[in-house]
Parts: sequence; C-alpha cells; structure tokens
Amino acid sequence: MLQPKKSKFRRWQKGRMKGTAIKGSTLAFGSFGIKALEQAWITGRQIEAARQAITRHLKREGQVWIRIFPDKPVTKKPAEVRMGKGKGNPEYFVAVVLPGRILFEVEGVSEQLANEALRLGSQKLPIHTKYIVRPDYSENIL
Repeated sequence: MLQPKKSKFRRWQKGRMKGTAIKGSTLAFGSFGIKALEQAWITGRQIEAARQAITRHLKREGQVWIRIFPDKPVTKKPAEVRMGKGKGNPEYFVAVVLPGRILFEVEGVSEQLANEALRLGSQKLPIHTKYIVRPDYSENIL
C-alpha cells in the first residue's frame, strides 16, 4: 500500500478542493493515460488496485507510470468515543485529485491493449475518468 516514509506533520487539516489541476495535467512519460474528470480523495488502496488491474491486463508488457501519490493523512476516531478529547489517529493516506489530473500513463503497447487496460484500471477508482492519447502518437513508431 502506498504511503509516505515520513512526513513533517502527523495530522493534516481537511482543506478544500477547488479549481482544476494545473500541475500534472499533460502526458509526460507515456503515450496513453487516464485523466480525472472530477475531484476526489483517492486512497492508497484504490491506487494499488488500479495499478494491479492495469499491469495484469498488460501481462507485464510495456511500462506503467503512477502520476499520483497518497501523502495526505486522514484521521479517524474509534467507534463509540465521546466528542472532544482531540483529533483522532491517522488511519490511511489519500491523494488529492482535481479535475484534469493525469492518474496513470502507459507506454510500449498497442493502443487497443492500452485502452482496455486503462479502462479496467479506471473501474477501480471512485471518480469518472477519460482515456487520452498523446497528440503526436502514431501506431507505426512501435
């Protein structure tokens, strides 16, 4: 499961998800990718499940890049605990995803195989996504 080795602060504030992604909104490594169409917190477990679905469908061909990392801790208080007495302990980590953010990229496989693999991976995520292709991509390069 993805989580940071260490962080500056143990507990973070919730924050607000406003606007669209500026950083990480274009394909940087692969020729194919999936782009977020809505905002969400995506947990490390969801990212790992999507990664496994993509790599299993590709049968370890090509290369997969994960463009998001869960570095925000989410706290939770135990069940049946009275109000007050401070903030709860960190339970899991999330990646804050804004619309337009590239989530996964794939390179080194055919467009048809990449499309199906990324479709299977996007089903594991809690948001709507869009399949994208690099503008200068052509099939005869492979």
